[in-house]
Amino acid sequence: MLCAMRFRDRADAGRQLGRCLVDRDIEAPVVLGLARGGVPIGYEVADALAAPLDVVVVRKLGVPGHPELGMGAIGEDGVRLINPAIVRATGVGEDQIAAVERLERVELDRRAGRYRGDRPRVELSGRTAVVVDDGLATGFTARAACEVTRRLGADRVVVAAPVASVDAVAGLSESADDVICLHTPRTFRAIGQFYDDFTQTSDVEVVRLLSLAGASG
Repeated sequence: MLCAMRFRDRADAGRQLGRCLVDRDIEAPVVLGLARGGVPIGYEVADALAAPLDVVVVRKLGVPGHPELGMGAIGEDGVRLINPAIVRATGVGEDQIAAVERLERVELDRRAGRYRGDRPRVELSGRTAVVVDDGLATGFTARAACEVTRRLGADRVVVAAPVASVDAVAGLSESADDVICLHTPRTFRAIGQFYDDFTQTSDVEVVRLLSLAGASG
């Protein structure tokens, strides 16, 4: 399937990714959008696959003083992944890691409560979890999401994104049963470079899309 190298917005990217995934004949899929930017993608993918949509909340652990540099990630159900290479390179201590994790865990819990509300999680036992994001730069938060879905009983885990770096795809091969991306360009600076509109997804939009998917499902 030939797709444009750029996407108009997340909805456009999600529709293209959905068409690609339909051809994969994924058995008993449940789509899980990484909050926040993965949810608009996941909404379109779930529609294409006629699958339920849920959210998975993960948070990057940024290096103190350089929050854009991820030294790990946390997810729901106590998932915690640390990147030892980044920790060694930056000299971050365990106390510093713990302090960052405490702050990010508060935000993770807030988001999970806001997005899911009173709705129970979609059951993953016996299903294929399709973990969707708007792009994979390092793939580390997606790895945390894979761990969350495995703890929740998913039979298989597929990670899907419109665009990903080569390194992210390689790193995810140990966490996911399959990684599906429309584009893995050799030059990858930032996810937003592949979108005409990469406006940040709001909490309100995440809640709206999850509600729409629930009503239609």
